Order: sequence, then structure tokens, then C-alpha cells
Amino acid sequence: MAVDYFLHEKIWFEKYKYDDAERRYYEQMNGPVSSSSHQQENGASTILRDIARARENIQKSLAGSASTTSSGPGGDQNELLSRISHLEVENQNLRSVVADLQMAIFKLESRLNALEKSSTSHQPSPVPPTQKVEPFSVPSKKVELPSASPAKKVEPAAAEEDDDDDIDLFGSDDEEEDQEAAKVREERLRQYAEKKAKKPGLIAKSSILLDVKPWDDETDMAKMEECVRSIHMDGLVWGASKLVPVGYGIKKLQIQCVVEDDKVGTDILEEEITKFEDYVQSVDIAAFNKI
Repeated sequence: MAVDYFLHEKIWFEKYKYDDAERRYYEQMNGPVSSSSHQQENGASTILRDIARARENIQKSLAGSASTTSSGPGGDQNELLSRISHLEVENQNLRSVVADLQMAIFKLESRLNALEKSSTSHQPSPVPPTQKVEPFSVPSKKVELPSASPAKKVEPAAAEEDDDDDIDLFGSDDEEEDQEAAKVREERLRQYAEKKAKKPGLIAKSSILLDVKPWDDETDMAKMEECVRSIHMDGLVWGASKLVPVGYGIKKLQIQCVVEDDKVGTDILEEEITKFEDYVQSVDIAAFNKI
């Protein structure tokens, strides 16, 4: 900002000349002045000269800085032009490399085509069937492959067997063999049915979580759990248990059990537990899952 201010400021660099001219004019009009006043004026004029010279130097330095600032964009432009020319040279080089690669690929393709043609032309010719020689010691046997419809060949064989059965001059024991086979089959079926009947079937079971609630906080929970576990039934298995707080110092007994659906029902289980009236207030089913 200061440089711009001094650059556009108008300074009177030649003021000392006009001061000298004015002084000489007044000397001619009024006569010569005393030596002391003359020395003072000379000192003032030298100071003015120094100030003017300093201002000239400032002006020159400002002009030089302005010239350098004006020459900056030109230098950037020259650098940009040099970079563009360098990029153009690199582009030309890349184009030449790409052209060489394309030529090499074209040559490779032509060589591959030539090799394929030569390989197809040099394939071995098939051996004529007349050149097959069989050893004299091993007689040749004709091998018949299975046809697409074997059922047609089976039908004539079955027809021949039927013809043989029709012509039975000496009689046969086919009827007796059929009866023995039927007896064996019936015996095996009976044994299989007995084994299947003895095999136990799938037993349906359920997992039940019971909430057993006491009368108050003074109920002996250990004794209540002992009473509940004293119930024994066929198909009933007791599991883990825990005490769960309800409120006001009262806790309920949560106990797990597994029952067989065909032997133990939930109604019977609740009735057996509620028989302990001194400890049990009520019984609820908290969870019921099939196993």
C-alpha cells in the first residue's frame, strides 16, 4: 500500500532551483545580505538538495518495482509457453511409441495366423481300415453293443420261455416252489411287523416354568421348594429353581420341570402343588415349550 501511495504522489523535485532563483532576485532588489544570513541560506539549500535527492531515489526505486511487477505476467506467460511446447514434444513421442506397438501387434497376429494355417495343413491323415492286423492265435469275437430299446430283445426271450413252459413233457415242481416262496415271504413280513411294534415311538415332552407364590414374606421358601420337589409322578422330572423378588420383601419360587404330555398334565401338576396350603398361595405357568 505504501509503495502504491508513493508511486502516484506528485513531488516537486526541483524546488531548490526556484528557491535559489528567488533568493538571487531578492538580493538584486535589496542588496547583498550579511554573511551569517548567507550561510544559513546555504545550509538550508543543502538540506533541501538532500531531501530532493532522497525523493529522486525513492521515485527511481518505485519506478523499478513497478517495472518488475509489470514484467511478472510476461514471465509467467513465457514459462507457460515453454511448458506447452514441452508437452507437445512428449505427445509426439507417445504417438510414435503407440504406432510402434500397433505395428508389433499386427506382425504377431500375422505370424499366429500363419502358424494356425500350417498346423491345420500338417494334420496326420487317418489310417485306412484295411491296415488293421489281428493276431492268428487269438480268434476275433464279435461284440454286440446294447441297443437303444432292450425291452424289444427281452420280449422274444420271454416268448421262448413261455413256449418251453407250454411244452412240459415230464411235469414240473413250479407250484410247490411258489408255495414255499410265499411262506417264506409271509414269515419275513411277520417278523418285520413284530420288530416295528416293539420299537418305541416318539414321546412328546414339554418344558414348563412354574411360578409358585407364597402367602407373605414370612413363608419358609426352602421348605416350600422341598414340598414342591416331593411330588413324584411317572413322566415328571424337576429341574433348576430360583427365588425371584416380587415386592415388599416377598419372593416367589420359579422352578423348571419336564413332563411327558401323555402322562402328566398341567392341571394335575397345579393341583398337587396347591395341596401344600400352608406354604403355597397360588401357582402360575410362566413359560410352556414343546421339546
